[in-house]
Amino acid sequence: MRTLKDVPVGSTAKVIKLHGEGAIRRRIMDMGITKGVLIRVRKLAPLGDPMELTLRGYELSLRKADAEMIEVE
Repeated sequence: MRTLKDVPVGSTAKVIKLHGEGAIRRRIMDMGITKGVLIRVRKLAPLGDPMELTLRGYELSLRKADAEMIEVE
């Protein structure tokens, strides 16, 4: 299983499935991360966390702990 955390900087991935449940899953979906969305990893913070992503025409910072719950292809 490949997660968003494993996608290298500059690459794009398509969301296959969201793992996790309850409030955390809802929060990820509220940010626009849903099945079928293309996400581009723009850059990483100097210490590697958080990740800066581009999706649906906007930019988003996401912690790697949350990125591990997003399965991509």
